[in-house]
Amino acid sequence: MISPPAALLALLFASGEPLEKKQLTTLLELTTDELAVVLATLIDSLQGSGLTVIETEHEVELRTAPEASVIVKKLRESELSRDLGKGSLETLAVIAYRDGATRSDIDWVRGVNSSASVRTLLMRGLIASEEDAHDKRRVRYTLTPEALAHLGIRHKDDLPRAAELRTAADTAIAEKEAAPSDTSAAS
Repeated sequence: MISPPAALLALLFASGEPLEKKQLTTLLELTTDELAVVLATLIDSLQGSGLTVIETEHEVELRTAPEASVIVKKLRESELSRDLGKGSLETLAVIAYRDGATRSDIDWVRGVNSSASVRTLLMRGLIASEEDAHDKRRVRYTLTPEALAHLGIRHKDDLPRAAELRTAADTAIAEKEAAPSDTSAAS
């Protein structure tokens, strides 16, 4: 079994976003005072590692340390200077032709995990995330004006064969969503 500071580090790393202290006390089975001690221990152990813990009154997040900003900036610049790869272009196309898409929609159409492509497109400002109107637990990705400029079009309807391909994509996704319920009805 790992130590509480190591467990906290694992949770913060895995989440990739701020976690509520209340949630951390539950996950780690700690009191609020014990969590404060574990946080202090983790912060001390991260000194000089390039990582730090950002703490607000209610949340905790693992981030790169300020002293690592120069090297992290180089990484971001190199990522942004590269051409979009095939996967990112496919992901962008799914989002464009679906008039917005969730990660599961993108993954299903592409047949692979699209996390890296979505991250790249978000970092470059080519897509934006918003709450899905149909399911508040999901995120829907949409094109940004920057994406339209990158593609050299003024409006998403200016995409080649836009109406035809949107209809085909909608039909395929609807069939996918209907399939599990058809299987359960047959049982």
